[in-house]
Amino acid sequence: MAASSHRIMLGPLVAAIDQGTSSTRFLVFNAKTAELLSHHQVEIKQSFPKEGWVEEDPKEILQSVFECMERTCEKLTQLNIDISNIKAIGVTNQRETTLVWDKETGEPLYNAIVWLDLRTQSTVELVYVIVILQHKTGLPISTYFSAVKLRWLMDNVDEVHEAVVSHRAMFGTVDSWLIWCLTGGKSGGVHCTDVTNASRTMLFNIHTLEWDPELCKYDSCLTLAFNPIVLPKSGALSGIPISGCLGDQSAALVGQMCFQDGQAKNTYGTGCFLLRNTGAKPVMSDHGLLTTVAYKLGRDKPACYALEGSVAIAGAVVRWLQDNLGIIGSSEELEKLAASVGTSYGCYFVPAFSGLYAPYWEPSARGIICGLTQFTNKSHVAFAALEAVCFQTREILDAMNQDSGIPLTQLQVDGGMTSNRLLMQLQADILCIPVVKPSMPETTALGAAMAAGAAEGVSVWSLSPEDLSEVTSEKFEPQINPEESEFRYARWKKAVQKSMNWETTEPVGNGNGRQYRTHILAKFSLTCVSVHCFCRPRYFFLEL
Repeated sequence: MAASSHRIMLGPLVAAIDQGTSSTRFLVFNAKTAELLSHHQVEIKQSFPKEGWVEEDPKEILQSVFECMERTCEKLTQLNIDISNIKAIGVTNQRETTLVWDKETGEPLYNAIVWLDLRTQSTVELVYVIVILQHKTGLPISTYFSAVKLRWLMDNVDEVHEAVVSHRAMFGTVDSWLIWCLTGGKSGGVHCTDVTNASRTMLFNIHTLEWDPELCKYDSCLTLAFNPIVLPKSGALSGIPISGCLGDQSAALVGQMCFQDGQAKNTYGTGCFLLRNTGAKPVMSDHGLLTTVAYKLGRDKPACYALEGSVAIAGAVVRWLQDNLGIIGSSEELEKLAASVGTSYGCYFVPAFSGLYAPYWEPSARGIICGLTQFTNKSHVAFAALEAVCFQTREILDAMNQDSGIPLTQLQVDGGMTSNRLLMQLQADILCIPVVKPSMPETTALGAAMAAGAAEGVSVWSLSPEDLSEVTSEKFEPQINPEESEFRYARWKKAVQKSMNWETTEPVGNGNGRQYRTHILAKFSLTCVSVHCFCRPRYFFLEL
């Protein structure tokens, strides 16, 4: 008898597109048990056209999504699982990465400028005095966020400039690009985002939950991805709604079930991101953290906010050691090298490849390795690289404890780097509190699936505390005395100070007569340019 006659009926399933900085994944979960049934992953290439520039190909990103969806469906079929039981799809994505494309041709007008990119440093230095911006957006002026990337594209890429003038330009973060393409693209794709991604653009007022008139003169309400959008009738997943969208760190917070004020998680991916739920009101940081929208799980549901500590380089340091220096062949080899010595032997590594994010927000910093002796070898450097991730987490955890006044007693963790057991033990040692790792590490995708499954019109996933599945976990307890931890941390802080003020801004010119720096003022001034901002045609006003 054919295999299809024996399809396993598991009840409602929910899928998630997890489009990260270094890879794309498509995962399918059982909505009743949160069990991961199958997934597929494709790596994404990054290009570095100039020092400090980081780009990705939007078409490659989109193709990786199609490939992951197709391969996952094939795997489910091989497992005799009926894919017609997939009731919804959630989207989670690398935040702040910025794209502009042509609404008529559907073609990207430039590569995606990745959140790590530093090309807008001169902009940041000149407008850093704006205080009102941080009050409205919860964000400091930084190369990290989307608005300055968009301004650069408009001023430096002829194709973007021409598309803006002729009203053909569409702007979005990665979630917007994917949803627009998946729902029909130039043939009628939906141009939208959600509040978590919008809150990372520097154009969105986190108090009103709307595009801020003073920042962009955008007077339309945001189209939420929680209003289910049905995929076109093509492919194995045709007709299934995209009903949830969350930026990756918000998705991980939901996936870790941090729904209560004071609960926190730390994600170890390309960067490192510690979010602490602060409830229904945004809390402004006095210690270098961001205030961001944590989630809004439905059009009529209240928004929840979070304090966030953002670290630019975590897992990216592993890739750098592998691709740039060639001292390791894989992430597993890094763990073995570091474990072979068990100490950095006084070597400290500050991987400020993209400046320093929280709590410093210092774009002029650059990576350094210091404390070297003739005895130092690649194993010590490997250990120092892992310690660097832990020290950076300690810095943002200290800032978060100061802002909240209530120290965390344990840290929930997730992300690809948590498979490194040595790293997890080092993290517990340096924080002097337990580190708790869930047995199912795909919490980012899980959060997107939970949001999609719980959406209005889908309702196959309950977010009531009593209905949430129990998550098994592993706990790493501190194994060194606090004095040793403090000594190593103090040496790290000394190394951080030495990494600062290395880079100075170079003269800015693009050779096409539009000088970027001439647009930069000490405050926003408004000038009209035509661009489609997330939802439908509107005028977008921004002059930096």
